Amino acid sequence: MDLFDKCKNFTAARELEQVGLYPYFQPISSEQDTEVIINNKKVLMLGSNSYLGLTVHPKVKKAAIDAIEKYGTGCAGSRFLNGTLDIHEKLEERLAAFVNKEKALLFSTGFQANLGAIAGLMNKGEYVILDKSDHASIVDGTRLSYGEVKRFIHNDMASLERVLSSIDIDIPKFIVVDGIYSMDGDIANLPEIVRLKKKYNARVMVDDAHSFGVLGKNGRGTANYFSLEDETDVIMGTFSKSFASLGGFIASDSYVIDYLRHYARSLIFSASITPSSTAAVLASLDIMENEPELIDKLWANTERMRKGVQDMGYDTGTSCTPIIPLIIGDNDKVLKMRRMLFDEGLFVNPVVSPAVPPNQTLVRLSLMASHTFKQIDFALEKLYEVGKALEVI
Repeated sequence: MDLFDKCKNFTAARELEQVGLYPYFQPISSEQDTEVIINNKKVLMLGSNSYLGLTVHPKVKKAAIDAIEKYGTGCAGSRFLNGTLDIHEKLEERLAAFVNKEKALLFSTGFQANLGAIAGLMNKGEYVILDKSDHASIVDGTRLSYGEVKRFIHNDMASLERVLSSIDIDIPKFIVVDGIYSMDGDIANLPEIVRLKKKYNARVMVDDAHSFGVLGKNGRGTANYFSLEDETDVIMGTFSKSFASLGGFIASDSYVIDYLRHYARSLIFSASITPSSTAAVLASLDIMENEPELIDKLWANTERMRKGVQDMGYDTGTSCTPIIPLIIGDNDKVLKMRRMLFDEGLFVNPVVSPAVPPNQTLVRLSLMASHTFKQIDFALEKLYEVGKALEVI
């Protein structure tokens, strides 16, 4: 046996390429806007996480360019040593205030934020409790930790309580959930999670990667949406979605952040977030705080799309956010649908098993504030035509 045998035997991607159905790593040669260029073809983007459309906002682009002029292109080291800039600290202060926490801590990616926080906080003999639909970065954070892992059925509070009640009341417990689930498009039942946390002596962390710019006042996230900021112990966010950049952060009480500054390995041993990325987030924050009409437009677009696909007969599951899954339940049909929609001028994301159960394979739509109603209506027309052709509606 050779270490690389499994690589030689991996043929699934090549087989899909040969029949023209391989959907991944499609190179885009334009801005991440409502329309993009792929293979010299202009297509309507319905697969972006840029919920507010700020990746092309002039103020955000200018802020990033100005930061490069002042600070250069990188920090050449970790935050722990030579890589802390004054704008890093400025952004941490702004983010902490934005989510009503004492302190925040920047990471170079959202993935690293979850890795660092979970692995950094969990010790042997302690329990981390996950929703079965939690993001892969949360799962991997638990794998790097010394804590024991338990999981509960997605958004099932009776299942969560069974898990909590099986652990001694005095043993430290950490419940980690997504605010908005990236495939289902539904929202964590944070009020009930907080009630159970108090009952069973646990702490709660919410991954708000898909919630910032979407939920709460000025897009402040899930805890703000439910008026539970004080009861939510740790809030995590990414910058690659509504914040139009790259990176992530953790916000919590001062003593928690001070601890993570010295125990989060993905912070200590990674180069710090670039000046341009940091400045782009600061500019995005300004826009989110001063232009709430963008979020109103995002929700108007969302409701128009959701009503349209539901009226056609598509199953959108439990989605109630700008992430709208069209549940198809067949890998081949999902891949064919993705390709047919692309040929008709739409970019969508296919999600097939084993990423989801075989009966839950789906085409994932995501809306942006910058979409026009004309673009949405064009998309609905194509979704109807292709759905009928494949007999999924």
